[in-house]
Amino acid sequence: MTPLDDLMRKIPAFKEWVPMWARVGIFLFCIMVFQCSGGIYLVSVNEMMGATSLMQEDILVAGYASFIGLTMAFPVLFRLKFRFTTRTILPAVAIGLIVCNLVTMQTRNLPLLAVTCFIAGFLRMWGTFECFSSIQLRITPTRDFAVFFPVIYLSIFGYIQLSGLAATYLTYFYSWRYMHYLAVGLLLAVILLSHLFLRPFYLRPPLPLYGIDWVGLVLWSVVLLLIAFTFNYGDYYDWFDSPYIRLALVCAFFFLTLNLYRMGHIRHPYVEAETFKYKHFFTVMFLFFALNFLTAVSTVLQGVYTGGILHYDTLNNVSLNFPSLLGVGLGALASWLVLARLRTGYKMATFIGFVLVVSYLIIMYFLISPDTNIEKLYLPVVLRNMGNTMIYIVLTTYLSQIIPFRHFFQSLCAVGFVREGIGGPIATAVVSRLFKITVQSNYYTLGGVLDSLNPVTVRLPFSIYFGELQRQVILVSVKEVFGYAVLAGILLLIFILFARYTKVVHRIKVFRVPVVGRLFAMGFSKEGRKEDTIR
Repeated sequence: MTPLDDLMRKIPAFKEWVPMWARVGIFLFCIMVFQCSGGIYLVSVNEMMGATSLMQEDILVAGYASFIGLTMAFPVLFRLKFRFTTRTILPAVAIGLIVCNLVTMQTRNLPLLAVTCFIAGFLRMWGTFECFSSIQLRITPTRDFAVFFPVIYLSIFGYIQLSGLAATYLTYFYSWRYMHYLAVGLLLAVILLSHLFLRPFYLRPPLPLYGIDWVGLVLWSVVLLLIAFTFNYGDYYDWFDSPYIRLALVCAFFFLTLNLYRMGHIRHPYVEAETFKYKHFFTVMFLFFALNFLTAVSTVLQGVYTGGILHYDTLNNVSLNFPSLLGVGLGALASWLVLARLRTGYKMATFIGFVLVVSYLIIMYFLISPDTNIEKLYLPVVLRNMGNTMIYIVLTTYLSQIIPFRHFFQSLCAVGFVREGIGGPIATAVVSRLFKITVQSNYYTLGGVLDSLNPVTVRLPFSIYFGELQRQVILVSVKEVFGYAVLAGILLLIFILFARYTKVVHRIKVFRVPVVGRLFAMGFSKEGRKEDTIR
């Protein structure tokens, strides 16, 4: 370990009298607060709809804007870290998130809500990165990504489950606004801790924010937001029969073309064209896209099944977050074992992750029944979250193996176009459309025998047998769509078995700090571009 590494391991942003356990604990607390301080909380959609007169699609598109803001932050994270001190960044992020929470509670203007959520997502990622990058050497002194990423995703996914629990209970017993009040209180605590314990420590002279393609950031964000708008509102506006959908697609195509043109004609585009040229990069994007489709089945249908058939209330539904949290922990532990200890190849680790997700679909297919109790859902939920966490960790670690440091954070942004950007709304729209078509088909099939010649229609009132027809149609349709997902998952597993992965190395490292500083000092000159491709 170099003297600089030894200095960074002591987390020098803190005042000297602060003990080490407190330094790590304060940053972990800040990570929790930032991850639990989103622009909106999707578990409170119904209550928010009633209070703000917004539609479900309006609130969902604001949620997608938050995810897009999160992924668009990646290319500038290191530049911001080398420009400002931790003592400046954490209070600034906290103040920004406080403003976003206050605006979210009060506004009924959809464009303002979407922009606020986008900014909140950007700030969440900035604050989380600053904390994790500061305690990296406490987590893994050798800078091993196979150790670092399991900790990151365990924290992020774990705090998402916890924030869902907190938001649901506060909404159920009080109001959906109380979660925002809690977030504001915790953010004020972050500001206080930063003022009391942090000092203005510079690792090197502040790096000016010159040469950043802010126009590219805006253009890429607009493209992703327009695509998310299209697939989120597509069913509501009847797809291409609506001028809004047609206009959104035309504008998305125009701005995408402009982005691709700027890639080749300006010196430092926000996402450089070289990012997309690395071997197997599109394979990683495809796998994340496939994961979005498999998990969208759970997002769309599990709520329909537990709410419409099993009639679980809000508290019973959110109780599934506890096995989800267990699955996240097991997924992070399994990823650490296969990558850091057993040194299993990426292909096998990815295959295991998708096997777990497909196992969830298979078990749910056989569990779908009006007599299923909630305890039977624990195992498939654990498997789903375990597999989802493993896939995120393994594929992100794989990106660090195949892409040099210069383009690594840009690759995280590009993969995020699918992972957190448009993948979710596209997959949700496709699964919802498939479920709607299946329900209509089953209504014709099952309801065709309910005529005046059927003795059931004579013995029972119309409302009773029609209600039972509706329940049976939903049951059959949910089971049918789960079956389609199982078949798609099996085909995906076959694809992974035949896919070819880059050979794994025995140690997966982040660049050391002096190298990072030198890269920025060179201003990404042509000479620097040649040197930073050598790992």
